[in-house]
Amino acid sequence: MRKLIYIFSLVALFGCISAKAQNYKTHKVEVGETIEQIATKYSVTKSQIYALNPDARKDIKPNSVLIIPNDSVVPNRPSVSEVKTLEGFKKHKVKRKETLYSLAKEYNVEQEDIKKHNPDLYANNLRKGDKIKIPIYKVTKEVVEAEGVTNSYTVKPKEGKWRIAYQYGITVQELEALNPDMEEVLQPGSVIIVPNLEMEEVKTFDEKYSYYTVLKSEGFYRLKVKTGLTQEQLEKLNPDLLTIGLKEGMVLKIPFDANVRSINEGSGPLDDVRLETSDLTSRNLDITTKHIAIMLPFKLNKMASDSVNDNKKFITDDPYASISLDFYSGVKIALDSLSTLGVNLKVDVYDSENRESQVTSLVQSTAFDSVQAVIGPIMPKLFDVASASLKSKNIPLISPITKTVNLSSNVFQSRPSEELMESTLLNYFKADSTAHFIIVSDMKNKEKAETLKKIFPKASIVMSRKVKKTGADSYYILDSDMVSVLKSGKNVVFLETANPGFVSNVSSILNSKIKPSIEIVLTTTNKNKAFEDDEVRNTHLSNLSFTYASINKTFSENDDNSFTKRYKTLYNETPNDYAVRGFDLTMDVVLRLVTSEDLYLSVNEAPLTAYVENKFAYKKKLFGGYFNNTVYLVKYQDLKVVEIEQ
Repeated sequence: MRKLIYIFSLVALFGCISAKAQNYKTHKVEVGETIEQIATKYSVTKSQIYALNPDARKDIKPNSVLIIPNDSVVPNRPSVSEVKTLEGFKKHKVKRKETLYSLAKEYNVEQEDIKKHNPDLYANNLRKGDKIKIPIYKVTKEVVEAEGVTNSYTVKPKEGKWRIAYQYGITVQELEALNPDMEEVLQPGSVIIVPNLEMEEVKTFDEKYSYYTVLKSEGFYRLKVKTGLTQEQLEKLNPDLLTIGLKEGMVLKIPFDANVRSINEGSGPLDDVRLETSDLTSRNLDITTKHIAIMLPFKLNKMASDSVNDNKKFITDDPYASISLDFYSGVKIALDSLSTLGVNLKVDVYDSENRESQVTSLVQSTAFDSVQAVIGPIMPKLFDVASASLKSKNIPLISPITKTVNLSSNVFQSRPSEELMESTLLNYFKADSTAHFIIVSDMKNKEKAETLKKIFPKASIVMSRKVKKTGADSYYILDSDMVSVLKSGKNVVFLETANPGFVSNVSSILNSKIKPSIEIVLTTTNKNKAFEDDEVRNTHLSNLSFTYASINKTFSENDDNSFTKRYKTLYNETPNDYAVRGFDLTMDVVLRLVTSEDLYLSVNEAPLTAYVENKFAYKKKLFGGYFNNTVYLVKYQDLKVVEIEQ
């Protein structure tokens, strides 16, 4: 570094380096001026100034001179300079009208060079008849290495350009300029060039945030549309914006948000990248005791202590008690499996009784002070009460099966939203450019049919027939209705209804229309119980490759599944969806706790996990909690439900 500074000092004092070849300029610091202001003035980064002026990191004094790289200079490039070496002198007798300027031009030297070797000229003007010495220089090219300006960096696993650019305070484009031969996707172990910063100047990558790369011509208004963040909020998260403003390729720290297509590790938007499933059981497990609580509406207060038959009837008739017991049956097997893995757990099980006063009393007790995660309650209102009470303690609550809850900052909504399931299904079919789309709907779902028509404008619509006298929906179509809209090739039929008779009617007609020249795929945006009714033939659904989005996949009893085997051995029956979810969710929550510092950090350290039927890929909503951002696409195939690879 000192070598570089010394060379540039010579430039300023003696002009030995050609100005035409200079890639740097100097700046005299004014009173009250800061590095940020200087960087902004010259459109360079603070790190570039610090790299050339290491003492400036501590303090800059008025009237001190800083070396500033030109805008076009790439920081790690060595500068090529013309260096003049004095070889001797030529005697010259000054003629009439000759000046220092004309002599400098004639002998291709600087006026200062002539004066330096003829000191009298500093005090006297050049006169006719003066005998002076003209210095003769040998001009050579010298490469001045930018010593200390840059440093080498070894790429770590999963690191992308954007992350490294953010940490070193440069744009992605500047990083690429530093490394013209850098691969598009960085490989672990690759060595690249980065600015040479002190350790404390390298920005910390915070796993609790997302990071966004500013696009070309993107301003604060456009960023607000994308992220929901105002300029003031962005500047608070990214102080550099106050001094250097927005720049293309700049990496901004932002909170997680479902609506922002966040950049992923060197590959582009997160939503465009297929996440790899994390097997948490293969990681190093924290053996310290973890404390969780489970809160379900068992309603033990409603059960009779001396009547087995009454209790059986109560459990059968009360849906919450029945769901809770099924869910907890899976939880118990998960706890046993975790114990086998060597996980140490303290588990508190509470009966919420499905009463707000009971939930309030429980969560406000000191028993929850050391709890690291709470599974439940089930009812949305009671869940919101619990989350609000535990928010101040930063205790995460996981919603087990509820579709909609208030997504506070400490909430994990484990069930994917209906909107996500629908959009996943629609995106899957929108990607098929070869298919002809048909929308079949009853009158109750006419609005949904019209929405689908906007998404698939070339689609044909078939509505259910009406009773002629009353105009009521009769929930059927005719054979001729489908004949008129089916085409050769692939036909995707959306069936929008909750009426099992209509499902049976349409699926039967479609099944009869399958030919070698006509492929028919049946689907729906709302897979409800009507499609599972006894009136609907599974053979028809299988022949039609019935496709839908689901929060879970159906496991096969023939699968080599230790959970299913243990469940049958313990309870003498096959586990239902609630039991499987109890197992999957408990395994996921606890394994996240024992492989990460807490549940919040596990969101980034384990982006996607999958178990028997359920998978979890949490994302954080802007200024809110976490939601499960992954669903299954499944279809009927050979009388089984199988997962579709997305």
